Amino acid sequence: MSQKKEASLLRLVVVLTSIALVAGLALTGVYALTKERIDNAQKAKKEQALNLVLPDFKGTLIDTTVVPEGEKEGVLVHLATQEDGTLYGAAIETYTKKAFDGRFDLMVGFAADGSIINTEVIDASETPGLGDKINKTKSDFAKQFNGQDPATYKLSVKKDGGDVDAITAATISSRAYCDAVQRAYNVFMKIKEECHE
Repeated sequence: MSQKKEASLLRLVVVLTSIALVAGLALTGVYALTKERIDNAQKAKKEQALNLVLPDFKGTLIDTTVVPEGEKEGVLVHLATQEDGTLYGAAIETYTKKAFDGRFDLMVGFAADGSIINTEVIDASETPGLGDKINKTKSDFAKQFNGQDPATYKLSVKKDGGDVDAITAATISSRAYCDAVQRAYNVFMKIKEECHE
């Protein structure tokens, strides 16, 4: 290779390295500037979800993390007790890894008897116009869980022999939603059982 080509190649490598370094520093700076805002927005979204799945609750919340049986990742449980110490229910931050986009997170509220008070999406990026209908602003899909007792209401889509009406053309997202709610229910029942021991 001639000296001229070597110098040209070296210059190209230096320029590309400089561009990558500047871009990396810029991304690091933007991340540092926005991290706190993003964290605060996520915290506010979780607090709003908590209020929606345990409406009118005025007692004490006790937070604990429970790892569902056979899994490595835990779910956060907000155990709700009334002023007299009796169990009101719980709000459980649950997840599924079976979503079309891989994962989404829900908050599920349970009454003391195990029935579902309400569900709320915390974080999801399902396909717009299809899977994103798990969000209450896009469809009524999630409302069918309210008031249901998973002891008798099978948390799977009708296509799989369950009781849940799937979102048209978004069966994967519907199945994933059921998976997340079932995970939350299993954890809630485990905690109730431990409270009575």
